[in-house]
Amino acid sequence: MTMKTEHVSVTLPVSNEPLIVSSVASRKSLKRHWNQLSRFQKNLACILVAGCFIFYIIFFMRPLDDPSQSSDAAAIELIQIAPFKERGPTNDRQRAVIEAFKHSWKGYKEYAWGHDNLKPISMGFSDWFGLGLTIVDSLDTLYIMDLQDEFDEARAWVEKYLKFDGNREVNLFEVTIRVVGGLLSAYHLSGDRMFLDKAIDLGNRLLPCFDSPSGIPFSDVNIGSLTAHAPKWSPDSSTSEVATIQLEFRDLSRTSDNPVFEKVAARVNLKIHELDKNEGLVPIFINANTGQFRNFATVSLGARADSYYEYLLKQWLQTGKKKDDYLIEDYQLSMRGVMNQLVRTTPNEKHLYIGELINGKDFKPKMDHLTCYLPGTLLLGYKNGMPKTHLRLATDLLETCYQTYMKQPTQLAPEITYFNVNGESETDIYVKTNDAHNLLRPEFIESLYYFYAITGNRTYQDMGWTIFEAFNRYTKVKNGYTSIGNVKSPLNTRPRDMMESFWLGETLKYFYLLFSDDRNEIDLDKYVFNTEAHPLPIRVDSTV
Repeated sequence: MTMKTEHVSVTLPVSNEPLIVSSVASRKSLKRHWNQLSRFQKNLACILVAGCFIFYIIFFMRPLDDPSQSSDAAAIELIQIAPFKERGPTNDRQRAVIEAFKHSWKGYKEYAWGHDNLKPISMGFSDWFGLGLTIVDSLDTLYIMDLQDEFDEARAWVEKYLKFDGNREVNLFEVTIRVVGGLLSAYHLSGDRMFLDKAIDLGNRLLPCFDSPSGIPFSDVNIGSLTAHAPKWSPDSSTSEVATIQLEFRDLSRTSDNPVFEKVAARVNLKIHELDKNEGLVPIFINANTGQFRNFATVSLGARADSYYEYLLKQWLQTGKKKDDYLIEDYQLSMRGVMNQLVRTTPNEKHLYIGELINGKDFKPKMDHLTCYLPGTLLLGYKNGMPKTHLRLATDLLETCYQTYMKQPTQLAPEITYFNVNGESETDIYVKTNDAHNLLRPEFIESLYYFYAITGNRTYQDMGWTIFEAFNRYTKVKNGYTSIGNVKSPLNTRPRDMMESFWLGETLKYFYLLFSDDRNEIDLDKYVFNTEAHPLPIRVDSTV
């Protein structure tokens, strides 16, 4: 039996400047004393410090000649969003996840420090944007896991080396969800103003993307020269790229008190809302010059469209679940479209799955692993008032996603799964050779986390543990974890020598939270996760 630990919720003040201790030796000494305290003592100390700070601000720094400035208003302006109740592991499964994180971090630190991704087998690195993606993506994971030393070294790198004024071509979507989202989340958790300042600098450098003829942003921008353009391979952007920046840009505006970020992103929402759709379903490509969807493009809940649907719901939650909000109306319509046009069931084992419409009309029984985010999103919506049909779809789809793991000898899911329609396959779930890779993706673990956090059913923890052990068995290598090329053969997994930043930023974070004894370790009524698993505070006062 696990003993239940009482948690103390502490509300910390925001300071415009980070605390500075002049002596390195004294800082280390203070840290040693701090680490020797029990969790209760630490919580009590935080309460006392926070109380003294707030008392000082309210009664000594408030202008005496302004009676309209009430102490309540001052407190609202100055108090940081409440941090998590407790940090650090409380059981063996969480400790195992931390060991996996430390093993990954050790390899990254030794062979790829400051670079985007680790190549653990060749003991090298891979750079995409040259922005230290693994470090920035991991900041909030480090904080939540209470890996203070690692958090401190990551913070020091961000402060000294993460700069955005160089000649760098970046993708608006990827940099927004990973870097802007990671910096904002680190700021909200730690209260360290440096993270916010970095996020504001980067946000300003991404704004040229919105200087398009239609208001639909260009997909790529040089953050040094501040010039934006469509992708080199196509005149179109992915729909998910332009519709999965709003959580971050809205939070950046609210946190920095600069409305420009929220305004440009909200205009994209409205533009897409006004376009014609197929029962709420959208093509996977959109043109920044014309502002129109590509004709006869694929309709999918997977790659290039997935997070469009996710952010319809999450923006509505982020802004306080307003009535008559077209975002939630678009979400509900799109889910009806999914159920009417994309949902099928296999003939023998009755696996429910979500297919695609090729050329916008021809059904294909193909489902990306990326689509396995949807059960968790559907359940989150049901928790917040969506109909029971969403709950049924979420539950059935979660089971199918689990089977895409369990049907493989490695118990790891492939990147893409196909489903039997009319007996063309001997099995209802099958995988083509070119689709058999596993990239250490988080989507199904994300859904398991939501199911556990919302229902409290520990069966979802056991499902996740089975998969975590499979990751350890088949993807762990000497210097980290690697994506593999073949989930169909335990003896020939074909390691791909790549550890993406989302392994640390998303997959291991969701595993850690899934295995928590406290399913409300992160309060889903107070935080919303962006699509890169960075928690951002819910703000009910959003008006744009």
